[in-house]
Amino acid sequence: METVRLTMSQALVKFLDNQYLNFDGEEIKFVEGVIGIFGHGIVVGLGEALEDKSHSLKFIQGKSEQGMAHIAMGFAKQKKRRQIMAVTSSIGPGALNMVTAAGTATANRIPVLFLPADSYGNRQPDPVLQQIENSFDHNITANDAFKPVSKYWDRIARPEQLMSAMINAMRVLTSPADTGAVTICLPQDVQGEAYDYPVEFFEKRVHFNQRRCLDEAALSRLAARISQAKKPFIICGGGVKYSEAGDALNTFCTEFSIPFGETQAGKSTLPADNEFNLGGAGVTGTLSANRIAKDADLIIGIGTRLNDFCTSSKSAYRYDVEMVTINVNDMDAYKMNAAPFFADAKLALQQLTVELKKQGYKSAYKTEYADAKAEWAKELDRLFSIEKADGLAQSTVLGVLSRDLVEKDSIVVSASGSLPSDCQRVWNTNSHNAYHAEYAFSCMGYEVAGAIGAKLAEPEREVYVMVGDGGFLMLHTELVTALQEGIKINIVLLDNSGFQCIHNLQRSQGIPSFANEFRYRESDTDRLTGDTLPINFAKLAEAYGAKGFEAKSVEELKSLFPELKKSKTLNLIDVKVLPGTMTEGYEAWWRVGTAQVSSHPEVEKAAEKIAEKSSQIKQF
Repeated sequence: METVRLTMSQALVKFLDNQYLNFDGEEIKFVEGVIGIFGHGIVVGLGEALEDKSHSLKFIQGKSEQGMAHIAMGFAKQKKRRQIMAVTSSIGPGALNMVTAAGTATANRIPVLFLPADSYGNRQPDPVLQQIENSFDHNITANDAFKPVSKYWDRIARPEQLMSAMINAMRVLTSPADTGAVTICLPQDVQGEAYDYPVEFFEKRVHFNQRRCLDEAALSRLAARISQAKKPFIICGGGVKYSEAGDALNTFCTEFSIPFGETQAGKSTLPADNEFNLGGAGVTGTLSANRIAKDADLIIGIGTRLNDFCTSSKSAYRYDVEMVTINVNDMDAYKMNAAPFFADAKLALQQLTVELKKQGYKSAYKTEYADAKAEWAKELDRLFSIEKADGLAQSTVLGVLSRDLVEKDSIVVSASGSLPSDCQRVWNTNSHNAYHAEYAFSCMGYEVAGAIGAKLAEPEREVYVMVGDGGFLMLHTELVTALQEGIKINIVLLDNSGFQCIHNLQRSQGIPSFANEFRYRESDTDRLTGDTLPINFAKLAEAYGAKGFEAKSVEELKSLFPELKKSKTLNLIDVKVLPGTMTEGYEAWWRVGTAQVSSHPEVEKAAEKIAEKSSQIKQF
């Protein structure tokens, strides 16, 4: 057996550089590069291997461990999971800073490879700087915190363990069903240990996307269920987009006159002006999608996790409605007590189209979904034309941006607060894969970093970040990474002086306003009840070296865009909007754990309403 002597880190880099994915005949280099911050636990091991020029992996220097991991997730998400980036850090705080991002990747089913340094495998310099000691099990380190948020986890205690660990890592990272965060922990000493690795381990390895079709019996059962439905309604999830099933979905809906609603991950699979596309479904959904869903006699979930926002906490449909799901992930397919069908979205839709055409099937819809779509268009006109004497309404700003200013092929990114809700409802995407929302974890701070990843994935497209002041303050330091790398993104910061989305929720449950706005502390109340903080985010961007703009009116906003579009660097527009001017409602309900006993009668009444509603919906 031919071997080559390498350190474990050198072997890891060489292996990653030779991984490829074959998606429908197109061969793609799977690992684009590595993003990292070098500390003592990683710089002399993996850092030494990455410095060597014998590989083609691009290295990007991060500024916060969580942020750099969000960049990697944004890249993989925009690439529709066909390429990834790895992220690496030192031990202790560096590693633990990435745990939140690992949870974000796994919740969203996005592949990211985490390579945190670990304490010494030989335990000689013990405890080392930044090591967490466990008094009852010395094998437990800070990196064990990655276990519950990873789809695969391993620790390389000996250099030869790298081989089985990385084969399993690739198994998960390239899986359409079980992907997410993969964590490979790298003890500091083992990173530099040498081993005679088989040359075969480093040969070009191609991982094939193997589409799963419905078997004959399953196809027959599913077609029978659909053929009995008069008013079916489809939920288009992220799995439809990742499967490239947009054309198949359009053909299916057109052939049988079936409308669909989108999840956050599924949005921009088909254009908003598609006659069967009723927009977002559920808590953050449109009036058109929610009304048609309530009247449906069959819900067809395709490639969706069916989370509580998508299903309005299981209240979006009739209590007795029948549900079927098409999914490559068995766990997702079984949700909501649905009849599960395990298959790739594209193949399943193609098979169903052929089978139902044989049966001459057609839904019983007449003008219902067209009427609902027309009614929603009028509501959008109203939302976009709201005028306030004392400032800008958030819905008006989004209307001006989406209709008049932002290029149709641009990518819009959001993640937390009210903006994902508003964007799913009102941002009409008519370009494929133009909507990029992280809304499985709704991780504050994803926005700027995720947008940088999206721009790395598709540098030819403009990228616009829709972020609130709360989300921006949570994590924006990768803005410096974008400037360092010459990456242009456009940050539209809608400043409403606080966590106003949660402020709305707080007050909707009868709780007085408390600690959700950015106000000064007052001495007479000893609470945050003073004036709002006068933060100038445009000047903050300028301090970093970006271009900063301010807009307090629609006219000012419009006047900025010619310069914004000519700019070759990162831009931030600080748009001051009024609190409470986001969109909400539209016949959707969200279950929250409101206090059943309170000194405020309004709170107890809100809790009673939740209990009453909860008794009327599906329980599993």
